[in-house]
Amino acid sequence: MTESTSITIEPLDEITDDAVHQLADVLVDAVRGGAGVSFTADLTVDQAREWWRTSLAARSARAVVLVARDDGGIVGTVQLQPAWAPNQAHRADVVKLLVHRRARGRGIARALMAELERQARSRRITLLLLDTCKGSAAERLYGMLGWTRVGEVPRFATNPDGSMCDTVFFYKEL
Repeated sequence: MTESTSITIEPLDEITDDAVHQLADVLVDAVRGGAGVSFTADLTVDQAREWWRTSLAARSARAVVLVARDDGGIVGTVQLQPAWAPNQAHRADVVKLLVHRRARGRGIARALMAELERQARSRRITLLLLDTCKGSAAERLYGMLGWTRVGEVPRFATNPDGSMCDTVFFYKEL
């Protein structure tokens, strides 16, 4: 497969079996690559597909799931999950920024985050929150994108390899 230079970022408006399969592939690839994204190394493709089906069906009407596509299909994703509480309508969590290893180094994570911020602003969301494993590439990325580090919690989660992950929390005001 030749590497595509064309990437599109768009909301996932229609949940098709094909989209679920491609998102599952991105998730499984991230976990196999060691990303601390809520799953352990024994995640199967079928489990990833079920997680995506359940998550997409249960998302709030205000949530946004963005996908990055190249000529080969979905290579990245990120979610904007607005707070449910009426007194927190101004904030949202950023969830599951994932880029397939075959597509890394092409600015896809940055493009997904830029579009996520644009989507948040269009919904009058002015505060974004996220967390990631300390020392990860994601931690470095968020720092470069102007996110403010709040602090960390030791041994917050388990990495796919079974090691413990200290988790770093960030916020960004829009």
